[in-house]
Amino acid sequence: MDKGALLDRLGLTGEDRLTLAKVLDKAEQAESRNIPASTDFLSPQQRARALDLLRLAGIPETSCILQGGYKGAERQIFLFLPDWMEAENAESPIRCLRAAFREEEKLTHRDFLGSLMGMGVVREKIGDILVAPDSADLLVLDSVADFLLQSWTSAGRAKLSVSAIGPENLHIPTVQRKEIRDTVSSLRLDAVASSGFRLARGKAAALIESGKVQLNWRECVKPDKLLEAGDVVSARGFGKFELSEVGGLTRKGRISIVLQVYV
Repeated sequence: MDKGALLDRLGLTGEDRLTLAKVLDKAEQAESRNIPASTDFLSPQQRARALDLLRLAGIPETSCILQGGYKGAERQIFLFLPDWMEAENAESPIRCLRAAFREEEKLTHRDFLGSLMGMGVVREKIGDILVAPDSADLLVLDSVADFLLQSWTSAGRAKLSVSAIGPENLHIPTVQRKEIRDTVSSLRLDAVASSGFRLARGKAAALIESGKVQLNWRECVKPDKLLEAGDVVSARGFGKFELSEVGGLTRKGRISIVLQVYV
């Protein structure tokens, strides 16, 4: 099946189609030239679609590795490897930078992203931005790292001191999650989403049918979709949670569950 047909099967259009076409191009480059090839940074949603596309194309997941610069990174790249190269020998194109500033400036993720966009750096060249009280650690592609080291001096009115750091020195913030223990009548998406988003089940079903809910970063419009432990559910405007545990039945025949709600 040719590339256009593969993209059509996933219903990809516009910018998503272009982004995923580039993923296929990199996979083909690694195979045809017998050299490693990497994509730009992808969001979790783009990454899920890319995995679907690779499966359709018959490209095994073992032919690539995902990298984000640290364990648990949200934005990651695909690094496609030729047959002769082992993953531990592959050189990552990701660089780590630290932008230090005065704590009283109180800069946010938006401040840094806006500054980078204003410099003409496109979003896909930048991975996660980890903001601390007096610095921000960035994961960036090596194609823009030297430019940022030489030219990035401010974010808004705040002055920055930018330096390269090793991945072992990253300031990785603790993910804030709240545990919820509940019981549900079934493991249907609408029942679990009702618990996780604190909505009436009917409203949860309507939210799902409207296309605003994602299951493991893929749009899901079926309220009766059955979930299992480890599934991640997110909805625009309502947040994200993980179904971390599925227990047994209660005396009333309901299923006990444990949710980890991101706050």
